[in-house]
Amino acid sequence: MKVLRFVLLFTLLLAGTAHASKQDDLAKLQKRIAALQQDFEKTNDSKSEAADDLRESERAISDSNRKLHELSLRQQSANRELTQLQQQAAAMEREMLGQQAMLGRLLYQQYLDGGEQDYLKLLLNNDDPNQIARELHYFEYIARNRASTLHSLRSSLSKLQAVTDQSRHKSEEIAAMRADEQTQRQHLERDKRARQQMLHKIALQLKQQRRELGRLQRNESRLSQLVAKLANMLPDSGLNQVAFKTLKGKLALPVKGKANNQFGARRPESGLLWTGWFLRAAANQPVKAVAGGSVVYADWLRGYGNLLIIDHGKGYMSLYGNNETLYKQVGDSLRGGDTIAAVGSSGGNEDSGLYFELRFEGKPFDPKPWIKKR
Repeated sequence: MKVLRFVLLFTLLLAGTAHASKQDDLAKLQKRIAALQQDFEKTNDSKSEAADDLRESERAISDSNRKLHELSLRQQSANRELTQLQQQAAAMEREMLGQQAMLGRLLYQQYLDGGEQDYLKLLLNNDDPNQIARELHYFEYIARNRASTLHSLRSSLSKLQAVTDQSRHKSEEIAAMRADEQTQRQHLERDKRARQQMLHKIALQLKQQRRELGRLQRNESRLSQLVAKLANMLPDSGLNQVAFKTLKGKLALPVKGKANNQFGARRPESGLLWTGWFLRAAANQPVKAVAGGSVVYADWLRGYGNLLIIDHGKGYMSLYGNNETLYKQVGDSLRGGDTIAAVGSSGGNEDSGLYFELRFEGKPFDPKPWIKKR
């Protein structure tokens, strides 16, 4: 038995150490990626472009929307807990009514039988001893039941008070979250107005720059450099996921939309080759992860707006650009089909939609053979 206890304690200690080590590794990785992002902004083409003026407002919109999304999930959870507490309180009240009714019947029966004096009367009377024993047993039964019912009633009252307190605290928590939500919505509206004003101001510059070959080439080069640096920085993720290469022909589109281009085709405005798909879709539509993995980048990048990159392990990555909102952050683990973002037109994009790429060892490849036919 001692050996078994020791083994269990040792196993728990190892699990705790492994968890702490994993958390430390994640924190270090997040710090390195944050440093990479800052360095990338400083060293890559520091000359300001029109789209850069949108950076802070589009980041702020994404952050506000993410916080609202998280608040909504927390409110839903809190409301479910409050409903359960209210149901629990109602059940306790019904139970207490039954206990009170039982106590009333016991007290009334004791009153009819003459109360506590009957113990003494039974002993002084010259009744049959067997009859006395039976009646004494009956009185003891009544007394025990009364004591038990009183104890149950006190316990139920105590539990009901605890549940009532929990319900009150949960209601206060929900009210605070609603106030936070109202504040966050005000911030969001302010950030959206700021972006709209900036768009009006730089509309002509954006239109010209979308057609400048040099800028488009620099955007693509910047993305490739970022992916390469991330790949070099990441350890072998060891993700507990289905190997990505086995998913060929089985992936769902990340968003309900249609690709308005083919991989490898020339872009009409610049002549550059498409290295991914632009999936035209309505704003705020949910964007889904095509497979399980870990978020390794979630920030604004010139030419791609609010960009999220998922590492699927063994050199495979998927990229999701031009989002309005990024719901996930660096280090988050995902399953295929999880909502990771909301469609937008960030990065100075004219149309609402999602820019989507698949890469292996840093190089883009055609998504078409990997997407399941509908």
